[in-house]
Amino acid sequence: MSLEQLLIHEFKLSEDIIHMNHAAVGPWPTRTRQAVEKFAEENATLGSKNYLAWVDHETELRDMLASLINAPSKDDIALLKSTSEALSVVAHGLNWQAGNNVVISDQEFPSNRIVWESLSRYGVMVKQIDLQSAEMPEQALIDACDNNTRLLAISSVQFASGLRMDLQKLGQHCSENNILFCVDAIQSIGAVQFDVQQCHADFVMADGHKWMLGPEGLALFYCRADLREQLQLHQYGWHMVEHAHDFSRTDWQPAHNAKRFECGSPNMLGSHALRASISLLLEVGMDNVAQRLLKNTEYLATQINQQSKLDIVSTMEPGRYAGIVTFRHQDVDTETLYQYLMQQGVICAPRGGGVRFSPHFYTSEADIERAVHLAACCS
Repeated sequence: MSLEQLLIHEFKLSEDIIHMNHAAVGPWPTRTRQAVEKFAEENATLGSKNYLAWVDHETELRDMLASLINAPSKDDIALLKSTSEALSVVAHGLNWQAGNNVVISDQEFPSNRIVWESLSRYGVMVKQIDLQSAEMPEQALIDACDNNTRLLAISSVQFASGLRMDLQKLGQHCSENNILFCVDAIQSIGAVQFDVQQCHADFVMADGHKWMLGPEGLALFYCRADLREQLQLHQYGWHMVEHAHDFSRTDWQPAHNAKRFECGSPNMLGSHALRASISLLLEVGMDNVAQRLLKNTEYLATQINQQSKLDIVSTMEPGRYAGIVTFRHQDVDTETLYQYLMQQGVICAPRGGGVRFSPHFYTSEADIERAVHLAACCS
């Protein structure tokens, strides 16, 4: 089966839908729907007879996620409920001292701002930096770091503007200056290549329901191995201990691997679904996924620029974008344009003072052309 045939088989959106909203919630591939249907049928007819096989599937998912982000081991991967939960594990796991500060940007999604602001009770200050205050956005963040900076937290791709950060530059600075580096990678994992080792990340988190094309309610959390025990635990339960399935033991200690951050029963339905979705990305190959996605993003920008009434808000400099393009209509306010597009079956989002389109690697040029034409015709 050719790649084009595979994509036709895997993505069966209704003909009246153009999905330009992978930066919010992505549609499932066929194999993911089938995995959920099979799991539901099995559960309904056999109960938990095959539970050990379900556990094996979850183990395979950890392996696949480790491969997807080039983590040293599946032991570095925890399966949590959300990006926000993973950020909270980090923020409230570290031992803070009054006077410490956290450096973030002024473009962060609330999850990557609120969690750090919640540390004010410990005397921790959040330094929210204007990314345009220096010639390069990375330099603005680096310049804001000082001797009291304990952690730098950044989104790999900003949710509203689509700005793609040079994580390697930031990670190198953090590594050389004893600053922890935390990356909210929800807008890049599954869209473009992501390498936790190359960018010197200490912590990485991402929900599976955007570019990874999986369900809501399941997220990966990467924690560098030598930092696991430095994160104080605030959630406890049967699943996060060594010998978790030996229920007769009365002594316990946290698991040696990242399972220590998973306090209770696993999301088996979610792991079956996400495993199927990640299998597609790995089958296609993230190099191919990224190449096609970036080509679609560039094509989208070209189509918008050809419309005299549309203006791109996002930065389209080489290396500064992934899958997000935000734009405005010169004669129509954002809310009106957004509502019109949704009524026309163009699934999108109002973000960053404009309408955000976010096609994936499988999106056709014909759908991109049609979506932009509809945006331009709004009046």
